[in-house]
Amino acid sequence: MQSVFAPSVGSFAQGMAVQLPLHLDDDRSIGALHQALADHYAGQEFVQVVRADTLGTRIDPQDMNGTNRMRISVHGDEDGGCALIVAVLDNLGKGASGAAVQNMNIMLGLPEGLGL
Repeated sequence: MQSVFAPSVGSFAQGMAVQLPLHLDDDRSIGALHQALADHYAGQEFVQVVRADTLGTRIDPQDMNGTNRMRISVHGDEDGGCALIVAVLDNLGKGASGAAVQNMNIMLGLPEGLGL
C-alpha cells in the first residue's frame, strides 16, 4: 500500500490538517482503520481518535489551536475503495518545541504534559 502525505495550507496563523489518502481492499475498511487507530492511541493524553460523523460537514484546521492535542479521524467511501485519515493539530503548540518538552518529560520520568 502506498500513501501520500498531503498537508493543507490556508490563510491562518496556526493550525494544520494533515491528510493521508489510502486505498481500501478486502482486508481494510474505514471502520477497521478507525478501530486500529483508536486501539493504538487508547489512553494517550494528547491524541484523540474521533468518528468522522461527529465532526459535522467540514474539518477546521484551527480546531486544536492553543492545545498540545491532535485529533485523528477517518473518512472515505467504502464502495469507492478509498479512505482519508485526517489529523488536525496546532502546528505551533504541537510543533518541534512542544514535542521536545514532551519527550524530555518522558525521558526524565516527569508527567508528560508538564510545561505544555
